[in-house]
Amino acid sequence: MEKIRLAAISAFGLEAIVKRELDELGYENVTTDNGWMYFDAEIKDIPRTNINLRCADRVMLVMGQFQVYSFEELFDKTYELPWEKWIARDGKFTVKGKSVKSKLYSTPDCQSIVKKAISKKLCEEYDVEWMPETGAEFTVQISIHKDIATLSIDTTGAREGLFKRGYREKSLEAPLKETMAASLVKLSFWNKDRVLYDPMCGSGTIAIEAALIGRNIAPGLNRSFAAQRWPVVKEEYWKSAKTEARKKIDLNSDIKIYASDISKKAIEIAKENAIEAGVDDCIEFFVKDVMNIREPMCPNGVLITNPPYGERIGETVDIQKIHKKLGQVFGRDKTWSVYVITSVESLEKDFGRKADRKRKLFNGAVRVDYYQFFGEKPIRNRD
Repeated sequence: MEKIRLAAISAFGLEAIVKRELDELGYENVTTDNGWMYFDAEIKDIPRTNINLRCADRVMLVMGQFQVYSFEELFDKTYELPWEKWIARDGKFTVKGKSVKSKLYSTPDCQSIVKKAISKKLCEEYDVEWMPETGAEFTVQISIHKDIATLSIDTTGAREGLFKRGYREKSLEAPLKETMAASLVKLSFWNKDRVLYDPMCGSGTIAIEAALIGRNIAPGLNRSFAAQRWPVVKEEYWKSAKTEARKKIDLNSDIKIYASDISKKAIEIAKENAIEAGVDDCIEFFVKDVMNIREPMCPNGVLITNPPYGERIGETVDIQKIHKKLGQVFGRDKTWSVYVITSVESLEKDFGRKADRKRKLFNGAVRVDYYQFFGEKPIRNRD
């Protein structure tokens, strides 16, 4: 089968975890550049990666890369690429773009030239005067970084990145993206043999993503993607990828995840989301103020949480009280590992302990840190 080049895009700070996912899926020679993880693939891997990747934002089909210093060069080199192999006669294609540290700094001009070059190529190939653009959607991206242009087509869907799992019909304000929640779990020492607890769960995203990981349920099984309407990506490829993913689901392990929140409404929403995701049997939700927690529910657990911060809460003093409470209850228990994502710089001081590791991330546009406090390694599996 013909080889193609794909790229998984990740949020800043998550490149290593997405590369690990690609390694686990069996892809070799994965190279990372500026948040893009490039890898060799076949057409059938477009469904496979979209369905299975948990922490990437989207999967791009890389059409070409080249140096470019003038608009004429951009037009000619774009025109030379095999757009007709992918974009159907009635294909609807839009062009998005960005340019960083490059001579061609005008993004609107770059987008316009790429659109004209693709249109000319397709009109000539299909022997038409204009493209009707009434069919499947193809979102082309032109990205120029230090005068290197990358042209790609979004296989996931421009409006719905991979974080749109399909289970979160309802959510609260400032929800954590599903891809970020999955990354927090993947970056922790949690596995399905250990208890996991989120004491400020909101709509339940961290707990649900952990349950999906524990059950090995592919995150994209119950959603659609832009490339499903592309003629060249055959329906049998999607069926095969879903069949492969379903065979890997673990329905037998006894997974124990607990999630609580001060808001009764939040817990109701979280329960509905867990049912929609098919993992409600793994999670026990309950209403509880984090300030009323007295002791860990068992030894050797893992706490992963996204407490209020920034615009999500009014008073800094309230945030600090939450941090201190977490430190008093879970920080002093040497068997528990604690993971907290926050933009509040006083977390370590409030918690009463220096983090064993701190990773810089971005939760949307907010710069945050992922504080990791390691507990003792369990001697044996949970009873």
